Amino acid sequence: MTLLHLPWAEICVALPLVGAAVVGLVRDPVVAGRWTLGFSATAFACSFLPWLALADGVPGGAFFAVDGLSAPFLSLVALLHMLVVLATPRVKLNRMSLGGHLMAEGFRLGTFAAAPGAPGLLVLFLVLGTLPPFFELRGRDLPTRVYTVHMGLFVALLAAGWLAVGVGLPGTGSVLLLLAVLVRSGAVPAHLWIADLFENATFGTALLFVAPLAGVYTALRLALPIAPEWALQWIGAVSLATAVYAAAMATVQSDARRFFSYLFLSHASLVLIGLELHTVISLTGALFLWASVAISLGGLGITLRAVEARHGRLRLDGYGGLYDESPTLAVGFLLTGLGSVGFPGTLGFVAAELLVDGAIEANPLVGVGLAVAAGLNGIAIVRAYLALFTGARHASPVPMGITPRERFAVLTLAAILLGGGLVPQPGVTSFRSAAGAVLQSRGGDAPPAHGHAHTRGGE
Repeated sequence: MTLLHLPWAEICVALPLVGAAVVGLVRDPVVAGRWTLGFSATAFACSFLPWLALADGVPGGAFFAVDGLSAPFLSLVALLHMLVVLATPRVKLNRMSLGGHLMAEGFRLGTFAAAPGAPGLLVLFLVLGTLPPFFELRGRDLPTRVYTVHMGLFVALLAAGWLAVGVGLPGTGSVLLLLAVLVRSGAVPAHLWIADLFENATFGTALLFVAPLAGVYTALRLALPIAPEWALQWIGAVSLATAVYAAAMATVQSDARRFFSYLFLSHASLVLIGLELHTVISLTGALFLWASVAISLGGLGITLRAVEARHGRLRLDGYGGLYDESPTLAVGFLLTGLGSVGFPGTLGFVAAELLVDGAIEANPLVGVGLAVAAGLNGIAIVRAYLALFTGARHASPVPMGITPRERFAVLTLAAILLGGGLVPQPGVTSFRSAAGAVLQSRGGDAPPAHGHAHTRGGE
């Protein structure tokens, strides 16, 4: 028995949950922050080991396992949680529910570590993942109705769809599951909860809840293999309309948090469009875009959060002139923002090329819609940058520069964004293999996919 034969997927999920119990006993916020960072960093390190075991051909378990689709996103989710804790200023630790952060991380890691052959466990973790934001909102005496109504609808549709598939009604079940995906992804008209969550919850909680795109993962695991063609076409049409609408809304927002929520909503819908086309190239582009969105908007969100920690809630209806105070944050904002819309040399550029090529091949009108949404998103990002960082200089009596921890978090995501864009072949090969496996599960014509045998990290 080698090191890789240990149940690393289970360990990766258990670490944050154990950490939540430990941190709950610590009263000093600074000490609790160190413990939280330690548990998140350890979980991130462990998240690579199931991936390595997968490459080594180690067989997986019945309940927790990774494959070519879930392995990279398991590590990505763990990375985002670690960087958010790392970039949290010490003065803000007493406002952050550190135990809740670790519990939410455990639920999200469980979502991506649940074995493909255990859909019930995936459904359980998806349901549990909706609870931490609710408890945070209620604990801070903030409105919960919008979030509760939408997440309650998501849970009801998810459970009903899963049960329908289980009793032998795959058509009905897949439609219910796709409706749940639309609610969880914030498609119009079920999009109000995303802006409401960013408006009321802490930025870190809202960012980590939406960034992994759990709705996309739900569609790939539960709905896409059994969904009828007409249902996928309908989902694609709704997603395309949402992508363009949300991108247009992002260009006119006067509040930075609402701008970010609509920007995310547009990108999440673009990923769903790639699933509807269900060809190898479009699905590969959708998976690549999924990773790009999580990294780039994760970095953009951390940057906005750092600026907000210094200046309070940010407005976009004037010119803040914040560049001189925090040039690194300004550069990080522009780099991660443009990376999300496919700026050349970034991960998003490769993803956009693959997705648009696949869309034009399948339906030229969809390709035009993708280009319009991407153009509007680019305008929104440049407008937000100009509003925050240009204009008259903003004088402050105290230092407002980026801290070493924040610099590390932003530069880490920027490095991944640039590295994946400059050397895209490993990512393209990996996601093409995963796309082939998904299409084969649907019964489509897909090329042989290598390296997607299941593993939990060892038995």
